[in-house]
Amino acid sequence: MNLFLPSFLPLILLVLLASINPGAANPDKASVNLLTVKEKTEGWELLFNGINTEGWRRYGSASEKITGWKIENGTLHKPAGVRAGDIMTSSSYENFEFTWEWKLQKKGNNGVKYFITAERGAAIGHEYQMIDDTIVKDPYSSNASFYLLVKPNKAKPNKPMGQWNRSRILVRGNHCEHWLNGQKVLSYQCGSPSIMSRVKETKFKKYPGFGMKVRGHILLTDHKDACWFRNLKIRTLSKS
Repeated sequence: MNLFLPSFLPLILLVLLASINPGAANPDKASVNLLTVKEKTEGWELLFNGINTEGWRRYGSASEKITGWKIENGTLHKPAGVRAGDIMTSSSYENFEFTWEWKLQKKGNNGVKYFITAERGAAIGHEYQMIDDTIVKDPYSSNASFYLLVKPNKAKPNKPMGQWNRSRILVRGNHCEHWLNGQKVLSYQCGSPSIMSRVKETKFKKYPGFGMKVRGHILLTDHKDACWFRNLKIRTLSKS
């Protein structure tokens, strides 16, 4: 009997380790929706705990219950074809660094908006476009673009739909950056002549001051396509 015991030791150790730390048995899930000691020291906060929608609210109603968005295996999931409604952070932000992971169904479309304010009377803000580039013809609406305003670099590290992408938005003063899978793909200055002149060529021209820097909420859009979010993290920055 003792001769066969060593062959079972790895399995026994794995079971014991999993009982102490459930995430350890699955390295992919172990790092989901958690902050490292270093991140905590740097001022990062989780925007999604993987359990509920605490810290989020429906756009247009702070009291109405969030429905349609599903929490599955540590992800915040917007199912295909479900009218779930846009949801946004309860808090607003001015200078910040926001990171998240996401994946879309094939030929899917979604987006993250920032600078969302009640004063506009609509869920209108600067949008980090999330989309399957195989269906895109206009680079101003391609993946990781500032939707309709700034197109990203051509050499950007897209991953196939169905795989997890990692995105980042940085806002410090009037300076903004979009990152995709560890690479900066665009930057712009809020209120700059190039941005404000471009606004006049888009549907956003009817919203006074669009393109300027404002304090606002971060919003996850409700498109018809299936989309998954996880590891949503933010930290407040100084102005300079």
